[in-house]
Amino acid sequence: MQSDSKKISSPQVTTPDVDVHIVFFPLLTLSLILWFVYRSIFTFPVWFDEILGKALFFGIPVWLYIIVTQSKSIADSFAPNKLYVGLLQGIAIGGIFGFATSIITLMMRGTGVQSALLFQSQDFWYEFLLAFFTAFWETLFFFSFVMSVVQEKFQKWGLTNQVVFVASVFLLFHIPNIFLRFDLSAAIMQVGLLFLFALGQALLFSSKKNAYILIISHAIWGMVLLTHTGTI
Repeated sequence: MQSDSKKISSPQVTTPDVDVHIVFFPLLTLSLILWFVYRSIFTFPVWFDEILGKALFFGIPVWLYIIVTQSKSIADSFAPNKLYVGLLQGIAIGGIFGFATSIITLMMRGTGVQSALLFQSQDFWYEFLLAFFTAFWETLFFFSFVMSVVQEKFQKWGLTNQVVFVASVFLLFHIPNIFLRFDLSAAIMQVGLLFLFALGQALLFSSKKNAYILIISHAIWGMVLLTHTGTI
């Protein structure tokens, strides 16, 4: 005779996975609005914008996001074991960007090559410091943060859609500064140039997941633009 105390199995109740990135779009939108307001109302020196302004509007939101979501992928892109390789590859890739930009500029202007002792100029190292801070904050925000979250949150999008989205976000944040500094024709060229640059950086980050590569290549590319075109 079978025992009446036979265990009855009940169906397991599964709870849906909580989207840890639910605050992504609200935080991104808030950062964009505050950045627009800041660039539209205030006019501070370039060093203030690149060092302190972007620390406030790019750095703090990422810090808050990591605290709220406990996301590890953002910090992993700055892992110490990636530093050495990142510096070497960043110099190599930045050098290629810089060389290509220099050649294109010379061809467009139809001028020859002239030697310039840039590294002996104090202005050069001051501008390079600003370029480094710019590259650091923008890599942290647009690629270590936005690109990492997009690839985790929207895995079904495919790499092309992910890269285009990140590049579009990058461009959207830069539009106020572009149209404040340049006339319409120059602004359109800057928009195209920045979009292509962001596409390349997004693809590079997707492949390497190494923020150091992007920081160095970004800084070098910015210095080449400043040297040849007066923009950064």
